[in-house]
Amino acid sequence: MITSLVTGGAGFIGSHVAKHCLALGHQVVVLDDLSGGFEDHLPEGVIFVKGSVYDHELVTQLFDQYKFDYVYHLAAYAAEGLSHFIRRFNYNNNLIGSVNLINESVKHKVKCFVFTSSIAVYGAGQVPMTEDMVPQPEDPYGVSKYAVELDLKAAHEMFGLNYVVFRPHNVYGENQNIGDKYRNVIGIFMNLLMQGKPMTIFGDGEQTRAFSYIDDVAIPIATCVDIPEAYNEVFNIGADKPYTINELAQVVADELGVELKKTHLRARNEVVDAYADHSKAHRVFGREEAIGLREGIARMAAWAKKVGARQGQEFDNIEITEKLPEGWEVKKKEPTA
Repeated sequence: MITSLVTGGAGFIGSHVAKHCLALGHQVVVLDDLSGGFEDHLPEGVIFVKGSVYDHELVTQLFDQYKFDYVYHLAAYAAEGLSHFIRRFNYNNNLIGSVNLINESVKHKVKCFVFTSSIAVYGAGQVPMTEDMVPQPEDPYGVSKYAVELDLKAAHEMFGLNYVVFRPHNVYGENQNIGDKYRNVIGIFMNLLMQGKPMTIFGDGEQTRAFSYIDDVAIPIATCVDIPEAYNEVFNIGADKPYTINELAQVVADELGVELKKTHLRARNEVVDAYADHSKAHRVFGREEAIGLREGIARMAAWAKKVGARQGQEFDNIEITEKLPEGWEVKKKEPTA
């Protein structure tokens, strides 16, 4: 039997990848510390281990026990904008944690290491983003993702570890953590509207993103290990058509069936336009009909109404408070008696 490790498998993209790996007949072990995921997102049939990729002793133990054929590494703290203010946390979780997995994959002769990177590696001024561009990440999150990409390439050249790197972007859909106020704009919008609050938009809302429905991303990630042409390659993956944040806000309100309410905050330091070219992925994985924004938002809205609004989560480990974006201020803890 094929045995696969899915890190972050209780999270958003990871839970969907785990589901599709099960459908392929894999035995699936999920490693997740539940910092951004939920046990009720775990698909039935996985073996769940609660823990962090940063715990190298636990990672070693799991590789020794299960002799994984494939590793799907989706565990990350993917708050791009927040990463400027949580640099140590970002690099420990997103870089050092990844290195722990790569070390064990080399030692245990894993057949393929599938890594979910990000279009954050490209930086600004490179649109549409293509895989042959030289990455110029502008935030610690993008830096950590690109560092892992480089480390995988070095591990392949030195030890023969096969890998596939995906650079998804602005993924949304069922199982997204809508209570996280630092990342995933569609989930943030839905959570606010369901609480009767206005959507908060940084700047004028004319920045553009291409929003990718989860199945258009999770299925190629799961199936890539069976496609030899994908090995040791990097792929942009996601939706082709960009929308402004203002356009997105209108669609979210429409599909939730509520009045459009929004408020604009000070612009934050972020890439203004971010969308990618996917011709390489279409060539290798085929070009299925993508889920359009309105249909995808409708599916997510139906799910969000079932689970209901969730309390926004505060990040308790802000390391730098200077220039922290409006609305992200650290709340002072009440003194205890």
